Order: sequence, then structure tokens, then C-alpha cells
Amino acid sequence: MDAIVLAGGYATRLWPITRRRPKMLLPVGETTVIDGVLQSLEDDDRIGTTYLSTNEAFADEFEAHIDEMGYEKVQLSVESTADEDEKFGVVGALAQLIDREGIDDDLFVIGGDNLIGFDPSEFLDFFEEHDGPALAAYDVGSREKAKSYGLVELDGERVVDFQEKPDNPKSTLVSIACYAFPADSLCFEEYLSGDNNPDEPGWYIDWLQQQEPVSAFTFDDVWFDIGTPDSYFETVEWKLDGGSLIHPDATVENSAIGDTVHVMAGAEVTDSSLDRAIIFPDAEVHDCDLDETILGEDVHVEGYNMSGSLIINR
Repeated sequence: MDAIVLAGGYATRLWPITRRRPKMLLPVGETTVIDGVLQSLEDDDRIGTTYLSTNEAFADEFEAHIDEMGYEKVQLSVESTADEDEKFGVVGALAQLIDREGIDDDLFVIGGDNLIGFDPSEFLDFFEEHDGPALAAYDVGSREKAKSYGLVELDGERVVDFQEKPDNPKSTLVSIACYAFPADSLCFEEYLSGDNNPDEPGWYIDWLQQQEPVSAFTFDDVWFDIGTPDSYFETVEWKLDGGSLIHPDATVENSAIGDTVHVMAGAEVTDSSLDRAIIFPDAEVHDCDLDETILGEDVHVEGYNMSGSLIINR
């Protein structure tokens, strides 16, 4: 089977830190958002090619990252968009990619901005044990949070109802961007030809489960949908287990380092206090008190008190 890792978004809610950097390449501890999934697929013998689906704006960054990491299965597939307003929607982009790359095998699809606690190989085991499409489902524990996702209703492991971003969720079990399809369930063109919604994959799942059985792999491990500064901080906090990570090539002198602090290569921090702070490479912090703050590359700050998820980037 083949795999598609979705990395075509522009992450406008994280601007300016993602204005020129794909959020999938944001650092999370000593790795990035996307590398856990890419490495798992690299190691899984069932996967032939992993198509990393992105846009023209970020193609060069992903190409360089693939080369740097030495992935052998990962192949960049670029949609012809360079701006948020030009996007086709996720389902539309999937249909175009399948046609562009000539995919006719079983297919695993996962969002590149998802950091999941389980190994994707576990989900593929589940898919192989069931006859038909499968999705991964997670209990977000809050009906308010559930409004932002596709709500899943199950009978055992079978999906019997699916609602995309309901105003009044009946439960808190939601579908995450993790799907597997047998080759004969890749009906995106048929779906789109019926004037169906091209934006969210949940709409396709809702349509598909009315055509054939769809199974749900439920899990209790962590899941982070990284789309806002708060969710990025939560992800880094989990990865660092609340602690700090100072790169060997960073300089930290006469400074108080609190919880969830990541200071990256080439950064310089002196006479400062950091708590829940992410300092990107080559940034300089002098005589500052930073709380819930992200400093982008090459940013220089001196004599400031900052808090409240303030993001600074040139």
C-alpha cells in the first residue's frame, strides 16, 4: 500500500511563526511535528511510497528536509497552489494527488500536523484485520471541543453515523485525520462529481459510510492537533514532559529557566527569565522576562517583559 501525509496547509492561525515555515516542520523537542509519522512509515514494510502532499509555497522547505533526514520512501507531491485562497480543499487535493501520481493501491492517509501517541503501524494492523475503510477516533472529553471536528457514532467498531463539525455534539468521540482505504474505496472523483463538499475529509467519510462499512480504531494515547500557539505549547510541554531543552550550541547565562522551555541552536539567552518559552535558532534574549512566548529565528529582544502567547518574528 501507499501513504499520503497531508502537509498542504498554510497555518494562518500560527502566523507569523509559520508565515514562511510549514507548521509540520515546527520543532517538538529534538524532532519536528511530522517526523514521527514519516519515520514510522519509512520503517513499515507494508508501505511502498509515502507521498508528502504540500503546496508550491513550502515545496523547497520539505524537499530540503527530506534530503536532510535521508528518507528513502518519501516522495514530494506538490499541488499547484501558493496561497490559502487557491486551495482545493483536502478532498479535492487528495483526488488530484491520486490522479497525478497514478495511485491504484490500498491507501493510508494521515494529517502531517497531527502528533499521535500510537504508532501508525498499529492502525495499519487494525485496517488489515477489517474488511473495508478505517478511521482513527479519539475522545476529546469536551462537547465544546467536539464542535471543531467530525463526530463519530459507533456500533461496536463500525461507524453508523458521522457529523462534520456539529453545532450540538451528541458525544465527544471524534475522527482525527487518520484513514485507510482499500483500493476500491478510493472514490473521490465519484464523490466530487456529486457536488459534495471538497474541503474536509469528514464529509467524504460521511458519504462513504453510507456506501459501505467503515471501521473505527479508537485509542487512548495522546493526540495533538497543532493549529494554534496554545496547542503548539501543549505539544512541546508533553514532549519535554514539562521540562526544558537547551541545545548544546545555544548560550544560556545568568538566567532562570522554568517549565516547558526550548532554546534552539545558536540562540543566546542572558540575564533573563523564561517560562513556557520557545526560542528559535539564532534569536537573542537579553534582560527579559518571557512567559508563553515564541521568538522566531534571528529575533533580538532586550529589556522586555512578555506574556500571553505573544509571537515575535521578523
